[in-house]
Amino acid sequence: MFLMDMWRKYRKTVVAMSVAGAVLAAGCGGALADNTTSGTMPATSRPAASGTLSDARNTPAVRVAKSVGPAVVGITNRAVARDWFNHQFEYEQGVGSGVIFRSDGYIVTNYHVVAGAREIMVSLSDGRSVKGKMVGADELTDIAVVKIDGDGFPTAAFGNSDDIVVGEPAIAIGNPMGLEFQGSVTVGVISALNRTLDISERHLKLIQTDAAISPGNSGGALANADGLVIGINSAKIAANGVEGMGFAIPINSVRDIVDQLLDHGRVIRPYLGVGVYVQNVTLDGPAGKAGLQRGDVILSVGGEKTDTVGELRAAITGHQVGDTVEIVLMRGNDKITVNAVLEAIPEQ
Repeated sequence: MFLMDMWRKYRKTVVAMSVAGAVLAAGCGGALADNTTSGTMPATSRPAASGTLSDARNTPAVRVAKSVGPAVVGITNRAVARDWFNHQFEYEQGVGSGVIFRSDGYIVTNYHVVAGAREIMVSLSDGRSVKGKMVGADELTDIAVVKIDGDGFPTAAFGNSDDIVVGEPAIAIGNPMGLEFQGSVTVGVISALNRTLDISERHLKLIQTDAAISPGNSGGALANADGLVIGINSAKIAANGVEGMGFAIPINSVRDIVDQLLDHGRVIRPYLGVGVYVQNVTLDGPAGKAGLQRGDVILSVGGEKTDTVGELRAAITGHQVGDTVEIVLMRGNDKITVNAVLEAIPEQ
């Protein structure tokens, strides 16, 4: 009797444990089945793709990259040299950037990007590479115009560099370090205006920006937040401990130079035919006609002090052909004032 009671209790316990195990298994199996069936994370962790950008993401830099970027090209300068056996060979002298400003293939770039080129290759944003030819160049302002055959090219619109203010956004587009990084976009601000640099005796007034400008960016676009080109990237101060100092030629200056290059193939400027210390005088030039002599020292031109060749050049180029300028000079111990009528630099 005792054994029979124990058997009944044992059987009830086994049945109860079996039922509980089945319930647990069903619960676990249901959970596993749910995870296995979906195979994905919850929907909240993977938002649906959208064809439009939010206002937060659609920044001025994004809009400028879309509107200006296609008009920025790569420019490869190929030159010719001779080897030890006097055989000619072509080599890649450098790579820079340029900006298409007319749909019929006119491109503005830096003079130093194309200087000495035997062949100019232009790499377009759509992947094509075409030959370019020089229209005109101006070493003094570091501006050149290149033409490629064809029509319907994307263009960038020029803005007004006289309207820009310190602190506003600046977006640089170009090819830093070569065509491998073509179309790179960097963002900063306008750091300063009318920065004066003397580069190879060139006296340039430039826009300063902290948007990254590296070798290969030269000739590329510096744009404002409205998508207008306000400068052509030209130089970066390279020195130990110096970061974030890039420079661009103001687009208003570029526009004037480009117009002359398109009309004449060169820039027509007034000149005197002298240096700060007058070593030689062109007798039939403006200085010779005004009576300047070898050994004179020019102190000022048109009221502008001329202590350096760069200052003298800037004082002269600030005038137009045909202007009469007052020149103050020292001849021996005497201070003399003469007037000179500025003429166009003769074609070479």
